[in-house]
Amino acid sequence: MRDTRAIEVQVENFTEDGFLVLPGFLPAALVERLVPEVDKWVETGWRQKSIDVCLRPEAGPPQVVELDLEAHGELAVYPPLMDLLSSPELLGESFVFHHLHSDRRPVGGAGKSWHHDYEQQPQRDRRFPMVHALHYIGGLQPELGGLVVLPGSHLEVAEKDARSHVGTGVLPGEVVIDDVPPGSTVVLHSALFHTRRAASATHADGGPRYMIDGSYCRTGTLWPPVKPYWRQVLAVARSRGLGAGRPELFAERHFSEYERAERRSG
Repeated sequence: MRDTRAIEVQVENFTEDGFLVLPGFLPAALVERLVPEVDKWVETGWRQKSIDVCLRPEAGPPQVVELDLEAHGELAVYPPLMDLLSSPELLGESFVFHHLHSDRRPVGGAGKSWHHDYEQQPQRDRRFPMVHALHYIGGLQPELGGLVVLPGSHLEVAEKDARSHVGTGVLPGEVVIDDVPPGSTVVLHSALFHTRRAASATHADGGPRYMIDGSYCRTGTLWPPVKPYWRQVLAVARSRGLGAGRPELFAERHFSEYERAERRSG
């Protein structure tokens, strides 16, 4: 049974801490349907195609996006997640879907340097919150490579790579999240600095490491999209009726035009 009081306490502290850890947040039935979808997404090359299009938009839009996958679409609008994000400490009643990424990392996968994922160019304020929901459908174990967060760092106004010189090294005050069961979710304020430590497992019993990353933003400003085919993603969601009861969730009017990453960073 989900410990609702423990979740409430974390929500109350979210403004200061910038993250929530929700063990077993997703039902087992949904997790069972998500795993083969992630496998197919990776093995058919759909994931790589989604990356290639972002690097070379002239290649044309992908035939399949994450929200075309049945369970992935359900995950994007999972009712307990929508209720959680509606909390005034997180996004409040009106928010828009930003993106969904799905991945399966191999045994012994590399780490990722300290960074944050708040979409703003240049980084200038934190007036409108953006959050990332990191769904670890296979759970996390120390040997798979943990998620490490730096509480309170979302209150800074800093570039995404301001701590990248540290690599995946230890920072004072960090919190390591590396032991949660399948179906667990970690919600981050998108400006919170975090890192993925390298996996120590080198044998088949150690992985793979599944993670589906969904992002959402409070309405009231124009958010920069991260995919050139962002309109296609929102259109798929609307065609599936995923935003029923939440008319702003997949509305295009909350976004600016897409700019390639090298242009945004200039």
